[in-house]
Amino acid sequence: MSDDNRAPPVADPAQAPPIRVLHFVTGGFSGGATQVAITLVKAAQADAERGGAHVQPLLVLRRKRRGDPARIAELERAGVPLATVAGWSHAATIWSLLRLCRRFRPDVLVAHGFSEHLWGRYAGLLARVPHLVHVEHNTRERYTTWRLAQARWLARRTDRIVGCSEGVRLRLLEMGMPPAKTIAIPNGIRLQPFAAADAHPFAQRVPGIVMVARFSRQKDHPTLLRATALLRARGLRPPVLLAGGGKAGHRQRIERLAAELGLGEQVRFLGLCRDVPALLMQHQLAVLSTHYEGMPLALIEGMAAGCAVVGSAVPGVREVIDDGIDGRLVAPADPAALADALEALLRAPQHAAELGAAARAAALARHSRELMNQRYEELFRALARE
Repeated sequence: MSDDNRAPPVADPAQAPPIRVLHFVTGGFSGGATQVAITLVKAAQADAERGGAHVQPLLVLRRKRRGDPARIAELERAGVPLATVAGWSHAATIWSLLRLCRRFRPDVLVAHGFSEHLWGRYAGLLARVPHLVHVEHNTRERYTTWRLAQARWLARRTDRIVGCSEGVRLRLLEMGMPPAKTIAIPNGIRLQPFAAADAHPFAQRVPGIVMVARFSRQKDHPTLLRATALLRARGLRPPVLLAGGGKAGHRQRIERLAAELGLGEQVRFLGLCRDVPALLMQHQLAVLSTHYEGMPLALIEGMAAGCAVVGSAVPGVREVIDDGIDGRLVAPADPAALADALEALLRAPQHAAELGAAARAAALARHSRELMNQRYEELFRALARE
């Protein structure tokens, strides 16, 4: 057989150069999109340190007027490959990211979250990045008619559109995204910070309620406060700890409501908490009262901590909790339903402990950073083969 007819040699995947992946996301640090992007970059770094460098990542943050420079400095000290681009206008963002793409030359550009997924993909198209990926992190975003038209136009030029849960994927299809390109990859978290959860027996924890969520229209703190007032009328006064940042105006409204309900001494506003795992592992109950979600990282963290978890039965949350098996689902915006679920757990601590143990097992099995990273890496490899 002549040389011309010989099959080309099969490349050894272990010898292939790593896939260059640029993750573009807001630098506001307040939402799940940024946390997922950071988690994926760190997971790729961890693989490289173990000798399995299949992905060479770069985290690119769009500078925000209210961004926290200390958070960026913290990432840089941790060795996270990081760059920032202009954020004062959409055109400036696109131009700045275009120039960065020409220097880094990514094989894949992953644009996370609204509205960054628009500006990120415009830059990727102009830079002729081979593969574009859009990751949607919520079931409800501020799409105007014009921005939805842009998202549909960009979808035809995007390789994959990823929902962070099945609920988000279905919402994307309702918005007109192409079914053949639209997939779901569930969010995951770092489980190592929760390794000591079993060393905190449920019975020895504070029988209190923790809600980790930024103060915003999306999160339903008022329903939790009203449920707490109902519990008080029933003779139950668990401490309620609210951890999270967000806009001052939203927090002030919640503080006024707590005062009006007579909960001033019972409810604590912690602000941004730098050690959420420790906070959760010291308490029995974790609640996420919310109007809508993509896939709630805070609730998954509560499960990993071994808390008995209660969440609003909205898309995204419904995928995380199996009601009555590893947590409780309650009707959204229903203080009485939330109070009933919390009362049942507070008055039956053994049952609450069983739910907490099941929740932890579910988080370990289904929501690890490694599993999420593996699924994204498989996507990047598939795109590289294409």
